Amino acid sequence: MESMKHQINLLCQLQELILTRDEHHHTGDGTHLDSLNDSIDALVDKLEPQPKTFYQRLYKKDHLVMSPMVDGCCGVCGMRLPVSQVQQVRLARTVQMCSSCGRMLYDEEQDAPRVIAEKPARGEPRKTGVSRFSAEELMVCDLKGDTTESVIRELAEAMAAHRFVSNADALVKAAMEREIVLSTAMGDGLAFPHVRGVEGGGLTLALGVSKKGFVYDDDGTRVHFVFFSAIPVAVSAFYLRLMSGLSEAFAKKENRDLLLKATTPAELWKSFMKATRYTIR
Repeated sequence: MESMKHQINLLCQLQELILTRDEHHHTGDGTHLDSLNDSIDALVDKLEPQPKTFYQRLYKKDHLVMSPMVDGCCGVCGMRLPVSQVQQVRLARTVQMCSSCGRMLYDEEQDAPRVIAEKPARGEPRKTGVSRFSAEELMVCDLKGDTTESVIRELAEAMAAHRFVSNADALVKAAMEREIVLSTAMGDGLAFPHVRGVEGGGLTLALGVSKKGFVYDDDGTRVHFVFFSAIPVAVSAFYLRLMSGLSEAFAKKENRDLLLKATTPAELWKSFMKATRYTIR
């Protein structure tokens, strides 16, 4: 049993590396692709024959090969799993596949952060743009922290305090582990820390602005704007488009200046929506 659990953990790590590489293709300069590819190859070599065969077959169709089991359902396609299979996924003695989408299933950790935001009421006007996954309550216009971890904690605590996401501590821990793999800082003072596998609802994004800026990573990258996201596995592909849209919007100095000038969450939210109205739909 422990051996198969270990294999499933390897598969989850492998998927995270592959999705990290996909993000780097979209927004990076390509300098880390070789090291990411080497890490991916090393993990594939550690897989046993059966899990490796499943992985290779699924990877040809979609880079999302693993799906969390959430409330007895496949976290990617939403298929309700038979009670007997739910138990098998929890025991992790064999690789279990979703009968609908074909992905390999794994059990969500008990203390994993979850999206707990209330779903829109029936008849409520359909949201557009960034309002689909963010809100004024998640705008921090003057970050107090001056380190990557302290800033991520401010944003995670804002998410938890306003009941968008549970377990701020687990969010911070997972986000910092993701930063170890590859820094999410980019040019123009932007950084995109995130945690994947935050199930229970839709993507959630908080924005923090550091007026003075701070050193984000070991390369000395200086950051002023931090876009922190909690991402359900099923929307990983959308997150790539979101990153591209945010990068495009805030490559423009006038849009960055709008964020820096904001002195209240309401002003920051208004500036955020205005800057992204054409790049995020």
